[in-house]
Amino acid sequence: MNGLDWTVLIAYFGVMVAIGIWSHKRVDDVSDFFTAGGKMPWWLSGISHHMSGYSAVMFTGYAGIAYTYGVTSFVTWSFPIALGIAIGSKMFAPRVNRLRSRLHVASPLEYLKNRYNLPTQQALAWSGMLLKIVDVGAKWAAIATLLSVFTGVSLNQGILITGAITAVYCTIGGLWADALTELGQFVIQLLAGLSMFVAVVIKLDDKNIGFLGAWDEPALHGHGKPLVGPYGTVFLLAFLFIKLFEYNGGMLNQAQRYMATAGPREATRSARLSAALWLVWPVILFFPMWMSPLLVHANKPDGSDSYALMTEQLLPHGLLGLVIVGFFSHTMAMCSSDANAIAAVFTRDVAPVLSARARAWNERSGLIAARVTTVVFLGLSMSVATQVNSPTFKDIITVVIKWVAGLMGPIAIPMMLGLLRPFRRSGPTAALTSWAAGLLAFWLVNYPINWNVDGGVPLQYQVSVPLVVSLVLYILIGYLKPEDTPERLAIIERINTDGDGAAVPVPATAGTEPA
Repeated sequence: MNGLDWTVLIAYFGVMVAIGIWSHKRVDDVSDFFTAGGKMPWWLSGISHHMSGYSAVMFTGYAGIAYTYGVTSFVTWSFPIALGIAIGSKMFAPRVNRLRSRLHVASPLEYLKNRYNLPTQQALAWSGMLLKIVDVGAKWAAIATLLSVFTGVSLNQGILITGAITAVYCTIGGLWADALTELGQFVIQLLAGLSMFVAVVIKLDDKNIGFLGAWDEPALHGHGKPLVGPYGTVFLLAFLFIKLFEYNGGMLNQAQRYMATAGPREATRSARLSAALWLVWPVILFFPMWMSPLLVHANKPDGSDSYALMTEQLLPHGLLGLVIVGFFSHTMAMCSSDANAIAAVFTRDVAPVLSARARAWNERSGLIAARVTTVVFLGLSMSVATQVNSPTFKDIITVVIKWVAGLMGPIAIPMMLGLLRPFRRSGPTAALTSWAAGLLAFWLVNYPINWNVDGGVPLQYQVSVPLVVSLVLYILIGYLKPEDTPERLAIIERINTDGDGAAVPVPATAGTEPA
């Protein structure tokens, strides 16, 4: 990097902070901070939903998969995400929106106290928060890894820089700041991604390889196969189910995008836009990664530095700075939205249970608590980021695929399926049992069983077994031990009924059901 690249990077950080300060004026209460008061346009929500699903892991971990295996990086990652969001645009998006418009909640988990009971809500809230700390920690480590390649700063310095900038704008501006910065980040990503795509095509022509002839090169042998290595059919199907739950609300920050729109129809349009972007845009981003074995030789065994090395070699200064900004924009978009979602869960779901004072917060006190919680969450995730390459967490892609994908199912299934009428018989017993058994299955498959199986348990089973266990138990226990009380049925009808919902009142006891 030279002075021009640094100017682009510093200017980007300045704009992000300025957006946060401007957004501060639009945040008057907790509802504005967490759900934009239900006033976010569907197209902004859709772009924000799309951008908050990215991070620099794509340019490190998934770049390594693309470098090693080829197009399976798209087939087993962004394609199932696109398909899952498209399915969820009708199944989940309008129902998640009704959580805010009908039940007047500000946290995606807030409704669980009445849908199940207080212990279920707390179990999902605490496990979701802890998982997100690890998940976001991996994202900080990914962007710090890229920053170290370009600037030479240490991993911890890179984590501190990106975390501090993100903390400023997302803490003072809330969800409005997240969405508006994600819109700007989308434009930056568009310019950076197209620049890299064109640079790679030109370089291939210089080598007399050509756009289409590249796939016949020996270095790309087998890279055109959609399913290869550990990323087979079982992995793809498991990932599709995981992403169906995760990107439609299980990943709490995505639920907030649906809640932020004016109504269910706008939430559906938002999801469809996000699904279309996930289907088309990653192809442009992945193409340079698929071609990287022809252009660079990765220094790391997993190829996670291949994209950064290629960027340094192919782009002139200025454009190099723009692409680096693109790396930052991905990670800061996801981490800031996660911080906002976890702050919502803590201040709305956890703190009132822990403290009588929290139950008496007024709008000002609640807003201060939300901002303090956001900073604390970012600090904890940055601390975890320093341990990503330790023996406990191993490398970045292991954290993202094995830990996050493997644990997301047991947490998301009670939350997401609890919205749907067909699962109305499943109550707190089904929810808690499926959650606990799913977490236990994750531990067994990834550790005791993995240690005693020659060659270890294949990756597809590490991520799919917890999901299957949780899903089967949730449905089975619901039929064997139905707990569909009138209060719970009323909650479900409010979420599933079109119109203003006035015909389906919630019984008075629904809001005060004992734990």
